[in-house]
Amino acid sequence: MRPHVFVGPALGTVLVLGASFWVRGQIDAAADRLANPQKAPETAIASHAEAAYCTPEFKIVLQRVLNACGLVGTGSRRGCKPADVKNIASISDADFNALFLPLKERGGIVMFDEGKDNLDAGANQMIEDRWLDRQGARYFFIVARGSKTGTIERNRVVSHKRANSVFFHISEQSKDPNLEKQVGMLWLGKEFAQLPKEFCEWKRSRESKCDEETINRSAFISWVDCRL
Repeated sequence: MRPHVFVGPALGTVLVLGASFWVRGQIDAAADRLANPQKAPETAIASHAEAAYCTPEFKIVLQRVLNACGLVGTGSRRGCKPADVKNIASISDADFNALFLPLKERGGIVMFDEGKDNLDAGANQMIEDRWLDRQGARYFFIVARGSKTGTIERNRVVSHKRANSVFFHISEQSKDPNLEKQVGMLWLGKEFAQLPKEFCEWKRSRESKCDEETINRSAFISWVDCRL
């Protein structure tokens, strides 16, 4: 009848020892967590990656244009005329236009009436929409043309005025004092890189008849997603 007297104390001893081991285990685990904290999950940070069209060849032409047309450096020059672009880019008309083909979904084509440089409502809306669709890009390009008809001199003037019309509208809307370091202007007149009819398939500021005559009375606009 004596053995059962020790069951209670023995069981108590086992429970005490078990609790002690559990507490010790918890302390050790806590100490290990303090000594080796787990790395907190990193918050996803959006980064502006380069677009696929930012090829070495594209970047070479882009850098030359930026250096020569007033966006990079300390010069006060604003924009490039046809002869400048042709000499600076060292590229054929077709190859120059081909460089911009990947921008079909990114950019747009502002349409003008024959011999005119004023913007209609559709043109204003397109410029504002394209400008606001920056997506982290650094440079915005305006590439204006004149017409396939008329004199070379006249088309130089008209294409220059068209580029300025787009630039001035952006300036009025954005009020950005550093705008000239973001916008590059090229006016090509009728001398260089005239657009083929295929560009009629691009986003245009007006849905009217489009052929090689009308598509070149225009200004191509787009942000360029390349880092230099």
